[in-house]
Amino acid sequence: MRESRFPLVAVDIGNSRIKFGLFTSPPEPGSTSGLPVPAQTLDLEPKPEHLPEITRWLGSATAPGSVSWWIGSVERSSTVRLVDWLRGEDANRLTLLSANDLPLAVRLPLPDRVGVDRLLGAVAANQLRTAGQGAIVVDLGTAITVDLISSSGEFLGGAILPGIGTSARALHEFTDLLPLLKMHELAEPPPALGTNTLEAMRSGLYWGAVGGVKQLIELLSHSIGGTPDIFLTGGAAPAVAGLLSPTARYEPHLTLAGIALAAAQ
Repeated sequence: MRESRFPLVAVDIGNSRIKFGLFTSPPEPGSTSGLPVPAQTLDLEPKPEHLPEITRWLGSATAPGSVSWWIGSVERSSTVRLVDWLRGEDANRLTLLSANDLPLAVRLPLPDRVGVDRLLGAVAANQLRTAGQGAIVVDLGTAITVDLISSSGEFLGGAILPGIGTSARALHEFTDLLPLLKMHELAEPPPALGTNTLEAMRSGLYWGAVGGVKQLIELLSHSIGGTPDIFLTGGAAPAVAGLLSPTARYEPHLTLAGIALAAAQ
């Protein structure tokens, strides 16, 4: 059965982007060689006019109906549009993932109320973490999530805070004179000392986010003892990883890999 799910397109639907990954074959059971790697990826804005790009991305040899689609979503309207479009393209092998579909113990009262993207990151982290050691997963996107996994692989919860881009928009929308800073302007660490309004905003947004995540990592690590592995994903992660911990590991396709692992298991 697990082989029949592949080739598979993993879909990570977030609040501002939809990411796709094509996995042509299932991961090897019990593999310790790392995460499954998508053969190709696509990153789209969640707009109806962009959906035909999926067919071009798959290529002439692969029709949407010839693969299975496994979807992890935290944005309902984008999910409805994508599913309707896929069904119009004769893609009927669709799985909308929930907590119950994942090979993950969730030690919380209401597992289905946890964002499935956070849980999928934990599934992938369990594939990567050192045996007998906990892990922390940091996802730096529209929202920043910092989640804790026990030494036995259980999802224990975590924290959610505004992403850098979200905070930048809030500063612009809820003040009279502060301009809107684009996310890409914060790719590199700015000086802490801002000598004008724009520089001061860059400093506060960037170092405020980094400082918040560092503090959460310290507190969560202390709560389980030892030194957990730290995995980062999301748009801002490459520039931030080295600032959080010298051992922090950036994984660009953590959520997509979690979907592929869930499908295989």
